[in-house]
Amino acid sequence: MNAHHDLSRWEQTHDYGTGNARAEAGTRWVLWITLATMVVEIGAGWWFNSMALLADGWHMSSHALAIGLAALAYAASRKYARDSRFAFGTWKIEVLGGYTSALFLLAVAALMVIGAGERLLDPQPIRYLEAMVVAALGLTVNLACAAILHRAGGHDHHGHDHGHGHDHAHGHADLNLKAAYIHVITDALTSVLAIAALAGGWLYGWDWLDPACAVVGAVLVALWAKNLLRQTGSVLLDREMDHPVVEEIREVIATLPAGTHLTDLHVWRVGNGAYACAVSLLAHDAALTPLAVREALAIHEEIVHVTVEIHRCDECPA
Repeated sequence: MNAHHDLSRWEQTHDYGTGNARAEAGTRWVLWITLATMVVEIGAGWWFNSMALLADGWHMSSHALAIGLAALAYAASRKYARDSRFAFGTWKIEVLGGYTSALFLLAVAALMVIGAGERLLDPQPIRYLEAMVVAALGLTVNLACAAILHRAGGHDHHGHDHGHGHDHAHGHADLNLKAAYIHVITDALTSVLAIAALAGGWLYGWDWLDPACAVVGAVLVALWAKNLLRQTGSVLLDREMDHPVVEEIREVIATLPAGTHLTDLHVWRVGNGAYACAVSLLAHDAALTPLAVREALAIHEEIVHVTVEIHRCDECPA
């Protein structure tokens, strides 16, 4: 039996775990914009004695908390990138940030439903024009933030656009950035629904439209949160054996010398579009080496760390 650990290639690509500088910068910009808007709205609400402005300002604080979490995840990933205690780098800190943001989204959805229920049971007079101005302000800020994050995500390649045509099937998304983006889009959606509901109430007296739109928004937020939890949870739990890259590895193994059998395979993600694998083979060809297996797998550059174990036929039980 012999084995080969592809350490050099992992060391060369260890920056897969350091995060995306452009995404981190975009997230920080959005955080500062959100905090500034929050302060302005709370200050204006206090000065003009406007409950609508105060409520939206405090709502912005929860939004800023989620965006701050995303920025913190990027900073921690970068800070500990060279810490040897993280065997495969710190990229999963970013994924953990995305997972936590998804839990925040579920909490937001629940609060939206609770607020809508209270409004239906105990209707309150609404200052429609003022509330629509606040919602329009929130929408403008969120659209600007969404544009910043979209621009950051549009360049999120992490250096692994390798030209081999694999990326289109693998969905290499920055889940931390996606979580921040969903928070911004969620807030924008809430503003759009609020404007529509307020317009309906102002023009036609449909007071019930405001809480009804809030429930619709809550359902959409919950669905987005569920999808984000599924994606981030799969990465954190290393549920990757149904990923297309696994079948690609099997296809490469099938091209090895006749009599080579795959006896064990483990694949897990170690970066944004970067994978590690441990391969155990039963081989009849004495010339087959772990280095040859590694070179065969090298056509898939997203596989950055390979461990190969080969059992020779004469080592097997009778």
